Amino acid sequence: MTLKWCLPSLSLHQLTRTPMAAKCEGLGLGGVLSDGNSGAFPSFLPKEVGKIKDPFARTMARKIERLPMTLSETRIMSSCVKPVIRSEKNPVVLLHCFDSSCLEWSYAFPLLEEAGLETWAVDVLGWGFSDLDSLPPCNVQTKRSHLYQFWKTYIKRPMVLVGPSLGAAVAVDFAVNHPEAVEKLVLINACVYSKCTGHPTKLPKVVAYAGVSLLKSIPLRLIANKLTFDGLSLARNLEWTNVGRLHCLLPWWEDATVNFMNSGGYNVISQIKQVKHRALIIAGEDDRIIRYKDAVRLHCELPNAIMRIITNSGHLPHVDNPASVSKLITDFVLHDSC
Repeated sequence: MTLKWCLPSLSLHQLTRTPMAAKCEGLGLGGVLSDGNSGAFPSFLPKEVGKIKDPFARTMARKIERLPMTLSETRIMSSCVKPVIRSEKNPVVLLHCFDSSCLEWSYAFPLLEEAGLETWAVDVLGWGFSDLDSLPPCNVQTKRSHLYQFWKTYIKRPMVLVGPSLGAAVAVDFAVNHPEAVEKLVLINACVYSKCTGHPTKLPKVVAYAGVSLLKSIPLRLIANKLTFDGLSLARNLEWTNVGRLHCLLPWWEDATVNFMNSGGYNVISQIKQVKHRALIIAGEDDRIIRYKDAVRLHCELPNAIMRIITNSGHLPHVDNPASVSKLITDFVLHDSC
């Protein structure tokens, strides 16, 4: 069934010139959707993907693929969005936040491709839309091994690794352990000074599963979005909640998340000064989750870093200000400046 917005479609040019929140409010959620692509969604996505109205999220969802790879002698299908173009420059690889997916990059991904960058969006093991019916451990070591095997199998060149929020901890841990696989780092509102132990802990089963059940609940996600995005309407909040929790509807999600919680999580504080790569630190001026002084501290502790502030942006500037983030990444990749 082909659906259309009552309002004209927005082009990438308009996307680069219009703040994302204002653009989405202008569309409204009561219209009828046309995203310029009538193709079917991948069959492995939860059926609730069909209820998503955001045209950029729908387009991104249609691009998600599962690629075969081997992890600790186990064959898994790893989810990602592959690049349309191949570039002479090293590829950009986009990670995502804690308990998120590659759909987080729905707005910025097309802008990076429009800039001529070879861009991958990769789901971190245990989150996103991979096939984990034969569930591997989802601790830090296995997440790192998964990303390395994915890089070794498909990317095969030093990459510009982009990590927002907890994805920055994933990126730092990976760069220290596999420096040959990374050319540069981009760390966005980096959650790298958390108090996680990094050591296994055993929560009572009933407590652990109650916690993850709450984590995917719509009320909690709505509250998190209100903290993350300033001035978000209820309609927009509901839409972004549906996008953000889509991966939580996969059957293995609860087990994978409990496994990660019991592993102790990421603690990369001691690794930060070991990073030798050139790094770009991006901080949202209005971030209410990561303190500005933590971004300054990271800038001081990374030996080869530059820092840029994005005004009128919160914790996820690649969502609420994708044009600014895409330009910073593009300039950093192509010219080592921004």
